[in-house]
Amino acid sequence: MPGTSAGDLLALIRSGRARTRGELQRVTGLSRSTVGQRLDRLIQGGYLRETGVDESSGGRPSILLEFNDQHGVVLVADLGATYAHLAVLDLAGRSLAEERVNPRIADGPQAVLEWIGDRHDKLLTIAGRRPDEVRGVGLGVPGPVDFSTGRVRQPPIMPGWDDYPIVEHQRRRWAVPVLVDNDANLMALGEQVAVHPDCPAMVLIKVATGIGAGVVVNGAVYRGIDGGAGDLGHIRLHGYDTFRCMCGSYGCLAAVASGGALAQQLSAAGTPTASSREFLARVTAGDPEARRLARTAGQRVGEVLATVVCLLNPGVLVIAGDLAETHFVTGVRELLYQRALPRATQRLTVTTSRLGERAGIVGAHAMVVDSVYAPEAVNRQLSDAPDARNGR
Repeated sequence: MPGTSAGDLLALIRSGRARTRGELQRVTGLSRSTVGQRLDRLIQGGYLRETGVDESSGGRPSILLEFNDQHGVVLVADLGATYAHLAVLDLAGRSLAEERVNPRIADGPQAVLEWIGDRHDKLLTIAGRRPDEVRGVGLGVPGPVDFSTGRVRQPPIMPGWDDYPIVEHQRRRWAVPVLVDNDANLMALGEQVAVHPDCPAMVLIKVATGIGAGVVVNGAVYRGIDGGAGDLGHIRLHGYDTFRCMCGSYGCLAAVASGGALAQQLSAAGTPTASSREFLARVTAGDPEARRLARTAGQRVGEVLATVVCLLNPGVLVIAGDLAETHFVTGVRELLYQRALPRATQRLTVTTSRLGERAGIVGAHAMVVDSVYAPEAVNRQLSDAPDARNGR
């Protein structure tokens, strides 16, 4: 049986399990007066709104209730190694203002986080929203994150960020919840929420400057013991001991098959290529060597994913990042289906990202809204309100 606090009633309405006072009474077993008291607090606090009447029951029409998606806004930033996607979104996920820019995450946390704060200030102004309307901030970063603290742990491509207090830094500007997670985790969550909501187990692999993966099980990101789950790029490959990775080790998958590694390999073959994005441009332009390298890289990743698929048995495998629309995907499919057990792939859908570059901000938004409007968080906010009353 669900909980019966005001926050629990909001969760029932947000999930669609109840839409009227009568339905809330039936689901929770609470009296009419108690439901009314708790709904009054939620409506007065701006969490809920009445939207019309439900005439489907045939009796006296019931007033419909819904989550007030205009209760505030969420600030999100999806940081890659060489780009950032920032946005102001309402609580329903609609974009009010956003931009894609190219900062350098290697400039360090203080410079990058101050820059993000300044850009969010400007985007709020563009959106016509006030700072006191911000309900939470969500950040995605290209490195392992201890989700409980919001701190990055030994990130290979984020010099100076190890154990930096990102949450505390951002809360000096925004006195609201700040949540930080790995970028691939947020992309996986975004795809699951927006595209595959009924899939109980999903894996997303992001191939860009590096390689990472996000795993979503029963609607929740699986992060492992301290945020290290999904660090696919640092699985060692046999026979590639001369390929040095950004982490300092040799033979890592990212050193062989990431967009950054392929840019280096194409440069060594005689075509100067500075980045993963530039490598993508070579593939798109029809460069035969770039296409060959992309397909071979996909095969190496497919070998590793065969193990992942046999271990996790996901329903959907999403390929995202710079190489998601290239010959790389062909290579992944070739080796994945060769190496994985038929039972593990017979119900598996292998697809590319539907959200593309927006996956990270969609996931960051979902992360923040689900946290800020969780029952315990709502109850805490209501109890802290100046006119808080005890509902019976």
